[in-house]
Amino acid sequence: MPNPSDAPRKLFVDSAAWLAFFSARDGRHADADRLMREAMALKIPLLTTNLVLAEVHRLLLHRAGIQPAATALERIDLSKAVTVLYPDAKLHREARSWLTKLSDQVISYADAVSFSAMKAQQCRYALSFDHDFVTAGFSLWQGP
Repeated sequence: MPNPSDAPRKLFVDSAAWLAFFSARDGRHADADRLMREAMALKIPLLTTNLVLAEVHRLLLHRAGIQPAATALERIDLSKAVTVLYPDAKLHREARSWLTKLSDQVISYADAVSFSAMKAQQCRYALSFDHDFVTAGFSLWQGP
């Protein structure tokens, strides 16, 4: 059993992790499944944004079809462990600042909003396979 004292207080889940979790054919599926199960066992609150969910839905829609994309959103919506954050004008401005600050990197707007949301929520760890989070000064959670 994972040790709760080693667990982050909050964990941001990025589209790369959601996609790997929902797609058994994804090369990172086993890692995403293990990390998600450990987070659930430790009762770590999971955060994500509606922009991340838009990315997940779009990619699943085109890779797996209508039903798998709808099922993924439904499972996230029904999970009591997941809080979906909806960016406001302040997070938009902060995301634009992240894009300026990291203008020498290929950072998507959705990732910049994720960074802003993480900062606003005082969340230091991301469940992701995207090293843009490390570039922005956050840590990728590898489990306990």
